[in-house]
Amino acid sequence: MSTELRPGALEGIKVVDASRVLAGPFAGQILGDHGADVIKVESPEGDECRGFGPPFVNGSSAYFNAVNRNKQSVVLDLGKEQERQRLMDLLATADVLIENFKLSTLQSWGIPDARWFTQTFPRLVHCRITGYGDEGPYGGLPGYDAAVQAMAGLLSINGDADGEPVRLGVPVVDLTTGMNAAMAALLALQARTRTGRGQLADVSLYDSAVSVAHPFLTNFLHSGKVPRPTGNRHANIVPYNVYRTATVPLFIAVANDRLFGKLCGHLGAPDLPGDPRFATNRARVENRDALEVRLCEVFARFEGEALGERLLADGVPAAPILDIEAVASSEHAKFRQMVVRQDDYVGPGIPIKLSDTPASIRRPPPALGNLSTK
Repeated sequence: MSTELRPGALEGIKVVDASRVLAGPFAGQILGDHGADVIKVESPEGDECRGFGPPFVNGSSAYFNAVNRNKQSVVLDLGKEQERQRLMDLLATADVLIENFKLSTLQSWGIPDARWFTQTFPRLVHCRITGYGDEGPYGGLPGYDAAVQAMAGLLSINGDADGEPVRLGVPVVDLTTGMNAAMAALLALQARTRTGRGQLADVSLYDSAVSVAHPFLTNFLHSGKVPRPTGNRHANIVPYNVYRTATVPLFIAVANDRLFGKLCGHLGAPDLPGDPRFATNRARVENRDALEVRLCEVFARFEGEALGERLLADGVPAAPILDIEAVASSEHAKFRQMVVRQDDYVGPGIPIKLSDTPASIRRPPPALGNLSTK
């Protein structure tokens, strides 16, 4: 699909992606974008997220297509022994396996535990993705993004103050887990260059979710105070919030005292930085409510579009709240190639841009069982 001829960073790496739905397929796509040869193993029914629509494109959902480009697809009925042997034949020459099978499923195939794969194929890097890990109090429980958000505390700190808990709109747990799995594969491949051996990478949705509960988890561990939802406010930084102007709302994120002084200059409130209650970020956090009253008053006097442009030009983080349509059509998204429109593929772009070994979109998302040699 791409006219880019330079090899990707992972050219020559063979990946067997035997995972389903989101976290594992996203990890496989990241590796594929950077040159790996990715073979997606699917059941005769196909990955169920092929049906997560509308919209549908060429028989598969847009949801599926966004995390399965740069792959080929092979259909294997792994309930049959001879089909499992075909999987083993693929693994014999593979560098990386990504899978999210239930442990009970592996055991029904005669595989006692996840360590079996690297014991059988010593050079294989095995990325095992689970909901909560195979062992421990939650071990073996099924993992679903929103449920893990709840179990990892993310829902408890998301939403409006005094409101109901709110799921984060994007599947942040699945996507973070996919990125962690891709990173785990790269780390293990790097280690293999020294040791000659692959290894098991144990990546769970739960661990990934807990790891991104920042700064709420660390604040609790050091203060003992249970954090609550604060809407768009930041637990540790003030001002950091959405402010309504006379026209449009602006998100303001001022992380240091110098920027606070600049902001107040543009707002015509030069007295605020000199007020001991607001002179430092620590003081502003302690006197948040009083400062917010003043800021809301002064923001309401300005035309939001013009104010936002002036603030950004002066280095003060200020952002209008754009909808997805505006993002998709923005000139900067186009410039950064984060919206891709090619003959065979329309979808999100590649966020990691390497100068010497650039990523590329070489294959559209595969049709079920399509072992294209394109």
